[in-house]
Amino acid sequence: MAKQGEIDYLKNIGQAADHVAGKPFSDQECGPLLAEIGAVLSLLPPPPASLLDLGCGSGWTSAFFARRGYLVTGQDISEDMIRCANRNKSEGNLAGLRFQAGDFESLAFDGEFDCAVFFDSLHHAEQEEAALRAAYRALRPGGVCVASEPGIGHARDPQSLDAVRRYQVTEKDMPPGKIIRLGRKAGFRSHRVYPHFKFLHAALYGPDKTLAQRLGGVLLALFGYRRSGIVVLRK
Repeated sequence: MAKQGEIDYLKNIGQAADHVAGKPFSDQECGPLLAEIGAVLSLLPPPPASLLDLGCGSGWTSAFFARRGYLVTGQDISEDMIRCANRNKSEGNLAGLRFQAGDFESLAFDGEFDCAVFFDSLHHAEQEEAALRAAYRALRPGGVCVASEPGIGHARDPQSLDAVRRYQVTEKDMPPGKIIRLGRKAGFRSHRVYPHFKFLHAALYGPDKTLAQRLGGVLLALFGYRRSGIVVLRK
């Protein structure tokens, strides 16, 4: 049921589909999103590495990776999202970028990529262990998987609860410890965890904050990253 909700999400949200198609620039969190994608880029092997963008949605992350020089395959379970992603690709005149529809819990890639990315997508999986196993299979020896996911408390957030109720999608907590544990089971041999840069961005540049609030936000981002942070797994 939840997978069907993910497949039908774009058609079910109606006029908000234009917002999804225009991300990140249509999003009120554009600044933090750009900060976060910059952090992810810094954790990847250098271009022109081959990159698998898992759960890519409208393809905006894939487009950023392609503009940086990566050879990108964007994947999403929703045919509607893939059509949207291909429109964005055409408008951007991007080479080295392709999209395909499919379930990232059961992809058939085998040793084809230097890196894989879950950018705010793994927490939508029904079986996240299967998704991490598929990412592991898709990577070449020494390849890396970068996961930038919401951490503890996400599933109970009012917006998450509303999305589940209205659109029958999956919303889960996906803290670093869980990703690392399942990554080990999938075969990844090492890991590192980094703070979400979007949290640092919000702490430093958010409006109407005192100096003490900014410093508190920075400390929370730097020392709370094990509750919610960016995970890099190496095959």
